[in-house]
Amino acid sequence: MDILYAVVVIIGLVAFETVASIDNAIINADILSTMKAWARRWFLTWGLIIAVFGVRGLLPWAIIWASAPSLGPIGALTATFSGDETAALAIEHSAPFLLLAGGVFMIFLFLHWFMVEQKNCIVPGELAFSKTGPWFYAAAAIILLAIVYFTVQINPFLAVAAVAGSAIFFIMQGFRLFADAKSLELETKTVDVNETGHKSDISKLMLLEVIDATFSIDGVVGAFAFTMSVPLILIGNGIGALVVRELTIRNVDSIRKYAYLKNGAMYSIFCLGIIMCSEGFGLELPIWIAPVLTVSIVAVFFWLSLRRIKRHDYGECPAPRKE
Repeated sequence: MDILYAVVVIIGLVAFETVASIDNAIINADILSTMKAWARRWFLTWGLIIAVFGVRGLLPWAIIWASAPSLGPIGALTATFSGDETAALAIEHSAPFLLLAGGVFMIFLFLHWFMVEQKNCIVPGELAFSKTGPWFYAAAAIILLAIVYFTVQINPFLAVAAVAGSAIFFIMQGFRLFADAKSLELETKTVDVNETGHKSDISKLMLLEVIDATFSIDGVVGAFAFTMSVPLILIGNGIGALVVRELTIRNVDSIRKYAYLKNGAMYSIFCLGIIMCSEGFGLELPIWIAPVLTVSIVAVFFWLSLRRIKRHDYGECPAPRKE
């Protein structure tokens, strides 16, 4: 049963990490196409090590340490890879706070995509809500207020966790806006082939690492909806990161044709956010529900993308209004 559980969790994590990072692969490929060969090689080798073993390796440890500060940095590191009963109890005690913070983060991430971002519409209501961008902040504030109201009556620290999840989302969103602006600036800037071009490639490498780090947060936070076992998270997210790198290297234009995979990723994120918030409030859910839901949702939107390709049916939602 333990082996079956691990396999199901890893499959769910790989599917989630891969589909949720498709945008990352496309952005990376677009920037890499403007860089020299040495810079592309550096990013696809050392950048991979940083993304898989650095960001995705350190983030779970940092999250465990932040959610159970009594363990300390060394204790948190030991807890992630050992079966120490004291450490396991500390993580179990802090799990509701971690899950609620992560759940709020994931729900806000979905709402921002649903209400603000441009998308290929397929689900009823997506087109209508794509025109309500300025109302995202009102919706987020009301949801946070409701969660804080109910959690403060259970445990004030749960309310703090919910606010922390909200803060992480808006901080990360600021980094993404900065990265988008820099990416656009680098794409439109003309550079010489000498020293200026060299400096430009270094700037692009730094930008790619920032983009990778911000996209990694989604996958690592969402992974705790699947399991609290950090080794399983590292394996699943690591394989997913390798798949994303492979997509970056080859056939990104083909991946773009699967227009609804991003939709599937975001609806998976929404479901994971609901699961995490529910467990944060103390509701016990089957351990298989997160991976099975993720794989099922991704499969449905993959099929819808295939059908769209065969029908040559293109229906992109209009760009959102300026906020």
